[in-house]
Amino acid sequence: MNVKPLALAITASLFTLSGCSTSNLQKQDITVQPTTEVPEHANSSFHVDFEKFTLDNGLDVVFHIDKSDPVVAVTLAAHVGSAREKVGKTGFAHLFEHLLFLESENLGKGGLDKLSARVGGSGANGSTNRDITNYMQTVPNDALEKMIWAEADKLGYFINTVTPPVLQQEKEVVKNEKRQRVTNQPYGHVFDVITKNLYPADHPYNWLPLGSLEDLASASVEDVKDFYKRWYGPNNVTLVISGDFDSTQAKAWVEKYFNDIPRGPEVSPQPKQPIVLTNSKKRYHEDSFAQVPQLTQAWPSMPRFHPDSYAMDVLIKLLTDGNQAPVTNELVEKQKLSSGLMLLDIRSELAGELIMMITAYDGVDLDQVEQAVEIGLKRFEAEAFSQDDLHRVKVGIETEYYRNLSSVVNKGVALADYNLLLNDPGYINKEIDLMRAVSADDIWRVYNTYLKNKPFVSTSFVPKGSKQLAVDTAQKAVIKEEQINLEDISKLDTVKPLQISKTPSSFDRSIEPEFGKTPIIPTPDVKTAQLKNGLEVFSLYSDEVPLVEIKLTIDGALLLESPDKNGTANLVANMLTRGTATKSAEELNNEIRQLGSTITVTAEREQIVLKASTLARNYDATMALIGEILTQPRWDLTEFELAKQTVTGQLQQSSADPEAIAQKELYKLTYPKHHPLANNTLGTEESISKITIDDLKTYHQKNIAPQLAKLYVAGAVKHADIQKSLEQLIDNWHASKVTLPLLPEPNTLNSAAIYFYDIPQAKQSTLLIAHPSLKADHTDYFNATAMNYILGGGGFSSRLVQDVRADKGYTYHIRSKFDATPYSSMFEIKSNVRSNVTLESLELVKQIVEEYGNTYTSADLTTTKNYYLKSNARRFETLTAKVKVLEQIGALNLANNFMQQRNEQIERLGVEDMKGLAKQYIHPNKLIYIVVGDAKTQANRLTALGLGEVIRLN
Repeated sequence: MNVKPLALAITASLFTLSGCSTSNLQKQDITVQPTTEVPEHANSSFHVDFEKFTLDNGLDVVFHIDKSDPVVAVTLAAHVGSAREKVGKTGFAHLFEHLLFLESENLGKGGLDKLSARVGGSGANGSTNRDITNYMQTVPNDALEKMIWAEADKLGYFINTVTPPVLQQEKEVVKNEKRQRVTNQPYGHVFDVITKNLYPADHPYNWLPLGSLEDLASASVEDVKDFYKRWYGPNNVTLVISGDFDSTQAKAWVEKYFNDIPRGPEVSPQPKQPIVLTNSKKRYHEDSFAQVPQLTQAWPSMPRFHPDSYAMDVLIKLLTDGNQAPVTNELVEKQKLSSGLMLLDIRSELAGELIMMITAYDGVDLDQVEQAVEIGLKRFEAEAFSQDDLHRVKVGIETEYYRNLSSVVNKGVALADYNLLLNDPGYINKEIDLMRAVSADDIWRVYNTYLKNKPFVSTSFVPKGSKQLAVDTAQKAVIKEEQINLEDISKLDTVKPLQISKTPSSFDRSIEPEFGKTPIIPTPDVKTAQLKNGLEVFSLYSDEVPLVEIKLTIDGALLLESPDKNGTANLVANMLTRGTATKSAEELNNEIRQLGSTITVTAEREQIVLKASTLARNYDATMALIGEILTQPRWDLTEFELAKQTVTGQLQQSSADPEAIAQKELYKLTYPKHHPLANNTLGTEESISKITIDDLKTYHQKNIAPQLAKLYVAGAVKHADIQKSLEQLIDNWHASKVTLPLLPEPNTLNSAAIYFYDIPQAKQSTLLIAHPSLKADHTDYFNATAMNYILGGGGFSSRLVQDVRADKGYTYHIRSKFDATPYSSMFEIKSNVRSNVTLESLELVKQIVEEYGNTYTSADLTTTKNYYLKSNARRFETLTAKVKVLEQIGALNLANNFMQQRNEQIERLGVEDMKGLAKQYIHPNKLIYIVVGDAKTQANRLTALGLGEVIRLN
């Protein structure tokens, strides 16, 4: 389920803001009626231009021109989601999304995914929610005709390719997706329990888009064909093309490729079906994967585009945004029950719900959490909010709004959304003014209508054996756990090509269109400077949106920790945004939000990373706060204890996450015992308990050093202005004598070995297969990455995906990559597979890897070259992408034209070069195989891999 189909369409807004008063806007018992009229004074400089036309068969087509980058996004959206399904046939909309990517009559096997790789696209993507199924991707604009041809083939020339073996294998893939997202995850069943108890059995939202595994198992080819005929007529679909293209030519292509597709049955709108609870319902579940308790509360809300929805956006932030918001403050600061909470307003076409999720600390009784939420809401009523609070929330939403509009694909999805649900893509412009017009009266009305003393549905998910932590009056939740015979080995035959009948067409659709004119990718105008304190600065100007994104990296982290104080760097990062010498945590948080900015500091394994985003007009003020954060931490003891409590909670939660467990075990197996990179970034519960505030001060004084730092800035600010903004930081941030240590080499196995970490009754096995490899600054690193594209780096173009997912249905996702920095590197293969095919999955992966160096072909080389040579058109589209380019230049000491240089490298590579790279940098006989799953049924079977005895890790 998409919680928010697109944030800009639900929670983001643009406001004209004037001076603020600090007087509180008190609660009133008002009956002001909501309105959808746009106020006359509303005036926004932002506008999304578009053109809409409709083909004779009913297909709505929307064009949006954006010349900022030589790319186009193509979105095909059908007005069908899980709400159109029938009881007993749930999950069909999502299953159909999967099937539509696999094959069509003229695209062939691999369909859009393989085409995307050939043209340098982002990779085909899709989403299914209650109301809409989206298919979208971004490609260089010379591939637009190819994409229109392909989307038409999917829509009108697809269904004959769905055969019983194809359907059976994709059903297994979808089941694996549900296991990965739900069954094998802590709190995975929460949304299902909420939905079943919030919506009546006959309501279209009574089930989730993933559906039930029983319904999926019983789905037949005829069921799928009936679903296609009913809901995938062009008259129930919108096509959006957004980006840099010629609209006249594009219109001719759309008409050529889509006109032959016949109109489908008429689709009537579903009536709104809001829900009303008469009494609260409370349920509990003892969760085998949960390590700490979690309380979730859900109130009936409103459908999308309801007049109250805009005030609800603001109300949510007033209640929970920042540690001084009343509900968050009560839970985190006053009662210290949790490190935070999440409040989501999930609005769909027919109804909506407001959901609050609170993951408590270990051992906390959820009755206390429920009472704290109630107290927080009462505090909101009593304390109200000020004009400053309202300003802070609105300007934050403005920043979020611009950020969500920074890519053509986001704009395309939004335009499709508005057109399907409202028959008005222009609502993308109208909705902004409605959001801007939210008043204090609107907020109080919405609070009184939907939250104050209203019944709700709640779930208490507690660790196995800890029922006493659940809310006292909660009843046992009904959860239907999937029953997998873990000892049964179910295999599917490889799908063999079948002769299919072709759908009639007025022209030969088997001929793929040619590329258009190759886009010119200019060398980025990167500006650099090295300041006198050693800080290196890299900037790239762009005024497409009035935003600036900032990233500052400081090398060190685990590399500079004391061996017995693992987790110090992470705690330092945590504390940097908990106040400065002149500002409490609350004051700092408020100042950041008043600017509409975000500033986060996190510790990675080898770096401490500060990220910030701000409106361009507030760049100087935001940079001033960054300077304070870096050089004048507050070191508040109360905040320090809260930070330690937060990290301890994170450690407890990660101890039940199969992927986190596998990664942690890999580090321990790869590096010598006292190697800093053998450690977890978070530390351990034991090491965290030993760390003092003085340890943090010492680390900060010695290691938060400008000569280890690089600053990357992209957006609507000139390089000269960036340098000017850093003058005070230069004066206050002085170089230290710190140097990074020379690291011992990681362990290398003499022969491959297999390890097993037991999670009893796990429905999936998490696989992590790896060995140390070449670092990111190695001269062969880029070539090795390109070599890996066909193995497992190229999505559906890769052998691992095609063989393990597409042909066998063992997994939802698998990939391989070289995960490297200048300090460390790992070649890795990751996947989650159905438990009872753990051995079969590993045998297949092992075979693919062993054969790869000898079986690389000229066709593989062509696909790889096309992807790398053409995908550079997408490298600069968003500010985040621009910052990534700057970071590559800075971290790896690359030239500004490194993309052109890499293109030349790729052009020079031949098949034998790729085979040689595979043999040189992928060593099947030195791989560490880690499996996290059900040892009772699977561990002993793995001796058949021929890797020796299975070594148990727990």
